[in-house]
Amino acid sequence: MSRFSRRAFLESAALVGASSTLFPGILYAQSSGKDEITVADIEAAERLAGLSFTPEERDMMLEDLQNSVDDYRELRELRLPNDVPPSMTFDPQLGGKVAPRLQSRVPVNWRPDEVERPASAEDLAFLTVPQLSGLLRERKVTSRELTELYLSRLKKYDPVLECVVTLTEDRARRQARAADAELNAGHWRGPLHGIPWGAKDLLAVRGYPTTWGAMPYKDQVFEEDAAVVSRLDEAGAVLVAKLTLGALAYGDRWFGGRTNNPWNIEQGSSGSSAGPGAAVSAGLVGFAIGSETWGSISSPSNRNGVTGFRPSYGRVSRKGAMALSWTMDKLGPMCRSANGCALVFDAIHGHDPLEPSTVTTPFSWPASKQVTDLRIGFLEGRAESEQDKAVLNVMREAGVDLRPTSLPEFNASPIGNMLFLEAAAAFDDLMISGDVNDLVRQDQGAWPNSFRTAQFAPAVSYINASRARTLLMKKMHVLFESFDAIIMPRGEGGLHFNLTGHPLVTLPNFFGPVEDSPVPSRRRPESFTIIGGLYEDEAALSLAALYQSRTDFHLQKPPIE
Repeated sequence: MSRFSRRAFLESAALVGASSTLFPGILYAQSSGKDEITVADIEAAERLAGLSFTPEERDMMLEDLQNSVDDYRELRELRLPNDVPPSMTFDPQLGGKVAPRLQSRVPVNWRPDEVERPASAEDLAFLTVPQLSGLLRERKVTSRELTELYLSRLKKYDPVLECVVTLTEDRARRQARAADAELNAGHWRGPLHGIPWGAKDLLAVRGYPTTWGAMPYKDQVFEEDAAVVSRLDEAGAVLVAKLTLGALAYGDRWFGGRTNNPWNIEQGSSGSSAGPGAAVSAGLVGFAIGSETWGSISSPSNRNGVTGFRPSYGRVSRKGAMALSWTMDKLGPMCRSANGCALVFDAIHGHDPLEPSTVTTPFSWPASKQVTDLRIGFLEGRAESEQDKAVLNVMREAGVDLRPTSLPEFNASPIGNMLFLEAAAAFDDLMISGDVNDLVRQDQGAWPNSFRTAQFAPAVSYINASRARTLLMKKMHVLFESFDAIIMPRGEGGLHFNLTGHPLVTLPNFFGPVEDSPVPSRRRPESFTIIGGLYEDEAALSLAALYQSRTDFHLQKPPIE
């Protein structure tokens, strides 16, 4: 996830209204441990907020500011846990795109093709979700066999990759036995029935630790499964492991070490969905569930050479997942193919009555429209590398009519501070208790410093950032009135589209050599992205699947060791 320096944070806050409130000064006085606000505190706050008051005005403000500090102290005494959301719910439809709603999810009509079982266990482990599903349904492999295969590979490669927090062996074996019994009896739950998978360890799994990758929570256990875990249970998938994430969903460093990239183990796997990216890439799970607030699916998908899908905001329930930013957090699949991502998404999407931001919107797979009938754009003047040009050529040769476009001019950086402010609120108790000092990273760009800095951010700036976000959503709505999806070089518009809630697919299109590597087989994966219109997840996935039907980048295997 991209980060700002403290200076950039404060400068950006000023752009969206920091100079219009003394809230930073109130928090400054509160954190100083004083019993009363003084005129000197107000003067210090003025310097921080870029304001200037007269002595008479400062005297008049004293009583109101003191009352405000008392209110803030009472709020903190509530010790709000991470799973309590704000009373306000973010709605990406404010940009102008209305979600086409259904009363309930409609299962896809996908059926697996005939698949031959590979000769080796190694090749079996690297099959895509559709291929594994075909073998399971035709009983050419059992769920127990796949489960033991993936468990053994997780144990073998975790010392190298450091991608596992907890193996869920007992649970997995029970689920695999149940899946085989149902499949043997002719009861097929759907495409994921019997397929082993891994969960990013910010998803609660009853009876197992849910560590959030952070030392203060390493023994935390919940007595209820996350909504996504429950839906995958219903689909018959088999959970084999809880996979690493950077501490509190940032980066690839967690309390147990650094998760490494199977293509180049001297390099971290990026984050924060570090474990899912590494495990899928190395053939340690059939698929994984990651999360993204700002690049946490797309970045590790790029680094590890896998296909990652970030759905439209609100299409997948986050109930039971660690909250970092209530208005930006999204859960999605990381797989070896776009087809696999579509099948996993079908199992987990839809409204959750316990998660007010969720909606049930139509989704079909195979897609309801031919890709050649979709309106596809590409960023003019941005796809300059040879591999990006090759992507466009593949699309054109497949009959896709590509039209050039550009992103609207809009500085989204100040709005991005909403993430850091919400994260600081989500972990306010961690900071106040001092346990934030137990996080593995303590440098200027790490969470502890961000949490402290956020205490000085004006409330007015957060609200104005939210209002500016509405303007950004409206601009993106105008752009996507002409397109169903847009092809982009990776990294373009990353913050913009996380703020607006648009879906994204990241998929590999290049494996370059690693310079000065002592191991010639090591590679540097690169990728491109497809942004779908809001709630046009199907369009983005179908375009990605078309590309992968004509290339084999997604089928490459990393050297690992």
